[in-house]
Amino acid sequence: VQLQASGGGLVQAGGSLRLSCEASGSISSSNAMGWYRQAPGKERELVARIGGFGNTVYADSVKGRFTISRDNAKNTVYLQMNSLKPEDTAVYYCTADGYIPTFRRYWGQGTLVTVSS
Repeated sequence: VQLQASGGGLVQAGGSLRLSCEASGSISSSNAMGWYRQAPGKERELVARIGGFGNTVYADSVKGRFTISRDNAKNTVYLQMNSLKPEDTAVYYCTADGYIPTFRRYWGQGTLVTVSS
């Protein structure tokens, strides 16, 4: 499984960005996918996750501002980020969960999002 993330960059506070992550390999619409982030000096944290049935989970800090979605035909997950804040600055990683033969979480290479004040 390979995950290719894109869409990061520099944006002013209050602006928007959309991250994309295309999965290749043994990932289908039944696999959960998500986004994590890691800010300098902080631990990696969950941002949003979307299950195989489209159910979503968000970190409290991004609820109402970020939206995760997926295009199963393209094996791609998106993260629409609106009303960005400087504290959203981080490297964002996409993930995909595999279940066969055992659970494994695959990670993309990360894309940097920088929000200036």
